Parts: sequence; C-alpha cells; structure tokens
Amino acid sequence: MKLDYPGDLEILVLNDSSTDATGEIIQEYARFYRRVQHVRVPEGYPKGKARVLNHGLSVASGELIAVYDADNQPEPNALRLLADACFGTEGAVGAVGYVKTINEQKNWLTRMIAIEFSVFQLLMQSGRWTSMRLGSLTGTNMLVTKEALKRVGGWDVYALAEDADLTLKLTAIGGLLPVVPESRTWEQEPEKFSVWFRQRTRWMQGNLYLIAKIFRVKNWRRGRVLGHSIQQLSVYIMFVFFLLVSDVWFVLGEFGLVHTTFSVPLLLLWFESLLFYIVQLLSAETIDGLISVRNIGMAVLMYFTYAQLWVILLMWAWWKQLRMRHSKAMPVWDKTRIEPHIVKTDGMAFKKEMIDLQFR
Repeated sequence: MKLDYPGDLEILVLNDSSTDATGEIIQEYARFYRRVQHVRVPEGYPKGKARVLNHGLSVASGELIAVYDADNQPEPNALRLLADACFGTEGAVGAVGYVKTINEQKNWLTRMIAIEFSVFQLLMQSGRWTSMRLGSLTGTNMLVTKEALKRVGGWDVYALAEDADLTLKLTAIGGLLPVVPESRTWEQEPEKFSVWFRQRTRWMQGNLYLIAKIFRVKNWRRGRVLGHSIQQLSVYIMFVFFLLVSDVWFVLGEFGLVHTTFSVPLLLLWFESLLFYIVQLLSAETIDGLISVRNIGMAVLMYFTYAQLWVILLMWAWWKQLRMRHSKAMPVWDKTRIEPHIVKTDGMAFKKEMIDLQFR
C-alpha cells in the first residue's frame, strides 16, 4: 500500500489455503482499500507457486504483472523503477530488481545468505545485463507484461524453479529482462539451517528439472538462451564440480598422495581457488555496502562451510529428483517457513493506521 506508483494498481493477495490468520488480515485491508483483493486460490495439483501465479494471472486486469512474495517489503519506488525499465528498454517484456535480506543481522546463516544474494543477484545479475543484455527473474520483485506471459503459456506448474523456467521461455521468444538494482525489496530469509536446507533443496531440484528441460527443447540452445543455459549449468553443476576438484586438490596436496607434472604444488592451486572465491564475495560486499571486518571474516568462513553445503545439496536434490521421476510422482512444493514476528495491537489502532495510510 506504500508503493509510490503513479498508475492504476491492483493488489491481488493470492491465498493458497493458508492455515493462519492471513485470510482475516487480507479481508481487513480489502475493506479499507478498493485496490486490495483477497483471492482464494482453488485447490488443485500440482501444488506450488507456479499454479497459484497462473490463477492470479487469470483474474488480473492490468497490462503488467508484478510478483512479490509474502515475506517481502518492497521499497516505495521499487515497482515504479521496474515499470520505467520495462517501458524504457526496447524489446523488454519485463524487468527484475534486487532482493535484500531484512534479517541479515540475525545470525551467521542470515549473514551468509545476504552475502550470497549480493554475489548472485547484484554482482552477477548487473554484470550479465551490462555485458550481455541478459537478466534472470528472481521470483519476487519482478515484472512481466501480461501479453508476454500469455504468449509463453504462463508459469510451468511442474517447475519448482518457476522463475528460472519463465526466464528461459521469455528469452526464447526474444524478450529482454532489464536488471534494475536500484529497485529493492527486503525479504526475510531462513534463520534455521533445517529451513534453509529444505528451501535450497527445492531450488536445486527445480534447477535440475530445468537443466534437463534445456537439453530437450531445441530452441533453448540458441542465442541469448544459450547464455542463460550456461549460467544454470555454471551455478548448479560446474560450481559444485570445481568445488569438489578444489577439495580433492587440498587433500592430495596435503598428504602428498599424487605426484604431478605441475611446476607448482597442488596446495598453491587450491589456495588460488580459495582466493578467487573470497575476492568475488568481497567485491559484492563492497558494492552492496556490506563490507565490514565481521563480513570479511564471514567471506573466508563461507568457503569452508556455506559453499561446501552445495555439494551435499546437489547430491540430495539429484537423488530426490531421480526418485520422483522413477515413481512418476508430482513435484512437492515445500513452503519456506519463517519465524513469526508478532506486533501486538488492538483493533482501533489497526483501523486508525489503515485510515492514515488511506489519506496519505
């Protein structure tokens, strides 16, 4: 409701069988604001975000479709900047912003997630758009034209990484997705390892599904789509491969188990891999304003902890994906559970806040 958007704005809150007080809260907002609509999504299969978004697309009346996840707090100018980029870029079918971590200071895990987002969503996204005119949808703080969405058939209901899948489909029809790092939303990230692991397993499964799809669809291996395809392979397969190579180098070099023809010790090659990883993280921290003594230490620690977890993630997600294909089961969308932050207030105070917002 605080978005600074000059055009008509229709807010569809898609309620996918929530079991808490979400429906009641939406209804209260809908009573005060005409632009807010409580949309109860019908039961259906396969369950997941893609099916819910397709239902939202079917009832939306606007020419532009923007998506914000339930745990997001977009900055007031976020949506306007995305719309400006979409209309101001020739050949654009949408635009994508940047996702920041609102609970970054909570613990070591949220700090690492914040740094990870700086690397992948800020540094890499901006770099690829500047150098190759490639942008990837992030699932939230993103905008796509309704015409383009309908042309590609909306979201793939079987894709657990529905944003990456839609990116490839839009790119395949020649659409551009400009990256707007100034458009920022603040998102609450997992604060517990178990929640993070389930979320990232879903992401990894979704991208394994997408990688398999890339090899099946011929027009997904040409032009700009090839650039996206290489990125998917680089982030989710090659990164883990080189991480394993680095680990093996360390073990072999430490114990002197293998004699090679290299003119430098294996340990020096391992150190170069470590150095490259740390420099990448520190560069992202500097650009994003996250640089501090603690985060410099965190970047070093991430190589030995956070990064190594991706090896386990890939193996676990691959096993789950193979088991699902063998049993021909539908994909399971594991919703990310976040810690509730309850603000105690009475009904009159809530209504006063609604009225104040309305008049502002």
